[in-house]
Amino acid sequence: MGFNQLPVFIQTLLRPESYPHPVPHVKLVQTHISYVLLAGDFVYKIKKPVNFGFLDFTTLEKRKHFCEEELRLNRRLCPTLYRDVVALTQDGEEIRLGGQGQAIEYCVQMERMPEERMMTVVINNRQLTPALLDGIVDILVPFYQQAEGGEEIKGFGSAQAVSVNVLENFDQTTSFIGCPALSQEQFDLISSYSKDVLAREALFQQRVDAGKIRDCHGDLYSANICLAEQIYIYDCIEFNQRFRYCDVARDVAFLAIYLDYHGLSEFSAHFIDTFVAKANDPGLRAILNFYKCYRA
Repeated sequence: MGFNQLPVFIQTLLRPESYPHPVPHVKLVQTHISYVLLAGDFVYKIKKPVNFGFLDFTTLEKRKHFCEEELRLNRRLCPTLYRDVVALTQDGEEIRLGGQGQAIEYCVQMERMPEERMMTVVINNRQLTPALLDGIVDILVPFYQQAEGGEEIKGFGSAQAVSVNVLENFDQTTSFIGCPALSQEQFDLISSYSKDVLAREALFQQRVDAGKIRDCHGDLYSANICLAEQIYIYDCIEFNQRFRYCDVARDVAFLAIYLDYHGLSEFSAHFIDTFVAKANDPGLRAILNFYKCYRA
């Protein structure tokens, strides 16, 4: 997307002088749901007015709400990283961050992390160590223990509730059958395996009874982890509770299968072994492969 095709407020924020703090230069990164502006020591995330069914950011009110949710939820793991929700205001022709005019957008302000210590970069540079994975576990174990797990959240751990997400995945994947990454035989094998596990309702109930269904992260993999001097696990899912209310096994399975995919099976095994031991959760192993399959 060229500069002139960007919204006017993004064009404004691409100018270093638009910020109330020193900014040598501004870098724009776009995802399918956000504009992310890297500006000096800070990052500003602005939600796009999109509706994909599983998320709806189509009104300013909704975008403000989900900015506030992003701040609240991510402060559970990164209380100092997530600074504030800032209004982008317009007064006449002037667009300002935190100004006195009418709010035209809202953004989440974050501290900027060292890009060279993002977990994906660390893995690519072959700098990942068991000690770094232990540090991640040391953050996750108390996080899950303290995360909400009331009756409403427990309901998302039943086989019936889990099947909603799993079967939805299959529905959305059928159009890719026959491509190099997915043959009909592979699809049928994965589908059959998943449905066989979902039929074991007692297995899922055991996890519910053990208190393992929590308000989790929902998107726990290397793109959302920074292995700096302080480890940051950030960017949890704020836009849909059913992607976040889940078995802790589903959360950790995502990072484990990511490590497997990149040929780091020994690191994956170490991560799971350490988590199971420190969380005192041996029952996780009985359902881990199912959730790995789901996250793959």
